Amino acid sequence: MLDPKQLDDIARRLAESMPEGLKVLREDLSRGFRSTLESGLGRLDLVTREEFDVQAAVLARTRAKLDALAARVAELEAAGGPGTAPPQAG
Repeated sequence: MLDPKQLDDIARRLAESMPEGLKVLREDLSRGFRSTLESGLGRLDLVTREEFDVQAAVLARTRAKLDALAARVAELEAAGGPGTAPPQAG
């Protein structure tokens, strides 16, 4: 989830971008923007960067193991090792 400071910064920038006539309401707008952002982002299925990086590393290790196993199976099939059935005539 986003850091509360980041939410405050986004809400502040949104409030500051409002036309001059609405700047009187800046503080109210800023609070409204923050709560809207917090609510909207809370409904999303977001993960932290750290969690994403951990899962990416797990996926990379899994992919490496899968590639090694695929290469080993190809070796065994090429060698005609035990348990390899000859091709069936169709």
